[in-house]
Amino acid sequence: MEHLSEQEIFRRNSREQLQQIGINPYPAALYPTNAFSVDIKTEFDDNLEPKRQVCIAGRIMSRRIMGKASFMELMDSKGRIQVYVSRDDIQPPSLPSGGEGQSALSVCTTKSPPEEDLGGVEMYNTVFKKLLDIGDFIGIRGFVFRTQMGEISIHAQELTVLSKALKPLPIVKYKTDAHGNKTAYDAFEDPEQRYRLRYVDLVVNEGIKNIFIKRTKIYQSMRDYFNAQNYIEVETPILQQIPGGAAARPFITHHNALDIDLYMRIANELYLKRLIVGGFEGVYEFSKNFRNEGMDRTHNPEFTAMEIYVAYKDYNWMMEFTEKMVEKVCLDVNGTTEIDAGGQKISFKTPFKRITMLDAITEHTGYDLAGKTEDEIREICKKLHIEVDATMGKGKLIDEIFGEKCEHSYIQPTFITDYPIEMSPLCKHHRTNSELTERFELMVNGKELANAYSELNDPIDQLERFQEQLKLSEKGDDEAMFIDMDFVRALEYGMPPTSGMGIGMDRLVMLLTGQSAIQEVLLFPQMKPEKC
Repeated sequence: MEHLSEQEIFRRNSREQLQQIGINPYPAALYPTNAFSVDIKTEFDDNLEPKRQVCIAGRIMSRRIMGKASFMELMDSKGRIQVYVSRDDIQPPSLPSGGEGQSALSVCTTKSPPEEDLGGVEMYNTVFKKLLDIGDFIGIRGFVFRTQMGEISIHAQELTVLSKALKPLPIVKYKTDAHGNKTAYDAFEDPEQRYRLRYVDLVVNEGIKNIFIKRTKIYQSMRDYFNAQNYIEVETPILQQIPGGAAARPFITHHNALDIDLYMRIANELYLKRLIVGGFEGVYEFSKNFRNEGMDRTHNPEFTAMEIYVAYKDYNWMMEFTEKMVEKVCLDVNGTTEIDAGGQKISFKTPFKRITMLDAITEHTGYDLAGKTEDEIREICKKLHIEVDATMGKGKLIDEIFGEKCEHSYIQPTFITDYPIEMSPLCKHHRTNSELTERFELMVNGKELANAYSELNDPIDQLERFQEQLKLSEKGDDEAMFIDMDFVRALEYGMPPTSGMGIGMDRLVMLLTGQSAIQEVLLFPQMKPEKC
């Protein structure tokens, strides 16, 4: 049996006492709110007569119990507001009349009603002062006024119990200095607890909810940008027979009815390109992807990517499309193109800088890799003190050099372009250099944010690239791509010239909300099992 604290035992006793006096601590009926805390304050008018009547619901966050009158702070989905509760004014809710439109009244139906109706004194002295606690949900009907201290508040006339909290919330106290800066005391700040108990984190830590509100705004801004150009949002399979579209280690599951193993998708690229074959001119998807790899401050095994594919375009067009999109999203969400990322001032004002990958490597290491063989690049890695192993092919060796020696240097938005062909098995040959591909990655704050190609649409070339990936897999590279023969077949039916781009939504949210860990922008990040 779960060990209960003294506070938890006390709250369970309060729950029983509420039932005994005829109040249901968990009523099922509708509670008809008509106002929110922030809006009440914004719209307040000292000269309004009669005073505005409101019906508001939320969670008790603090109380100052006095004699015949007390104050409490109520938190709803938008913010907090003070409520004044007077013994002589507060009343229980009216009895329900039945039907769909009845009020959410707290009369208990599981026990016999009390001999006498609850009066104002009982609601104040018994229910409010003794049986309610911080964290409980209540409904308040009353009028809005300004206290002698100048605080806009609600004068409660009717109180409804909506939900009894059986566990106490951590109490986080804030002190505001003369400049308006807030300091938290007794903060609920342990990351392990915050991520595991996100529902508590959202309640007690100011600003956490705003991160996820901004996340929604980011998605909406991108959808508006795509939809304005008549591109179509689609959905593609999460369970796939072949995990294609990226180089990553997949999760494996089993389908009992078909008696086959399936893979959780690592990317949705190949399915979206099948739709271009099928006649769509532009398609996009916000996809949940799954990669059975490490976890750290920038990686979670379950993450969200947005991928878009547009026919009759190339990677040069996609660079302009991408930078305009990122600039728009930044303006829509933050009202400015500049952000602060861990003390770094980053500007998303277009246009963004462009540099080829090999030029970036030359600039930061002094080595020109153009025309070098795999063995020569392996020797350069040793000279640069970069750890490599026999499973790494030419592309992965180049990727290691760029990741170790270059990537962290690109703080301002920069397009790294023209990747070696060994690194890009789904990308079209560069039109002027057959050893390169028409690919770019957008680097921001030392991390990849977006990845894009002029898509390979030659089925013969695509099959040969897949076969090269198979050789890497046979050498021991467990991130090499699988051969997807159905995708090759789709290309044989003809795919027009196409450009595609993928962007890591979690990293974009991190940037635009000033967070340094991916766990801060995921409502429920992956955690180790909780120890009992």
